Amino acid sequence: MNLHAIVRGAITTVNPDRSITWLVSTGNTIETNGKQTPTYAAPATIGAQVQPSSGDDLKQIEYLNMQGIFRTVYAFGDVEGIVRPELKGGDLLQFAPALGGALRNWLVVHVLETWTPDTAGWCCVIAVLQEGSAP
Repeated sequence: MNLHAIVRGAITTVNPDRSITWLVSTGNTIETNGKQTPTYAAPATIGAQVQPSSGDDLKQIEYLNMQGIFRTVYAFGDVEGIVRPELKGGDLLQFAPALGGALRNWLVVHVLETWTPDTAGWCCVIAVLQEGSAP
């Protein structure tokens, strides 16, 4: 039973879904000077709920010693943070911090939960705002 589907109506009444851009991390390239540059697959548009991160969500990343502006994102798809065995950094999400604002880059730093039995799955991640605007 998909409980998420049952409560969708109540959730979207309070906070409508948004379309965001998802760039899946494909690893990085290493330049001759040793600098690593992250690489991403072609962007895809997905539906998501973007919410301020609660205190309980932030406790999950407490020991990562991070500062910044965080958002909790419930996304349709299998968005990932760092996957060390596959040499991938976190996925990148692009959305405006507030509706109507400029698009910004958000790095996925932690996956709180994921439910992806098929292509209709969803996940909950914490993302941190990155410098610069989205291209």
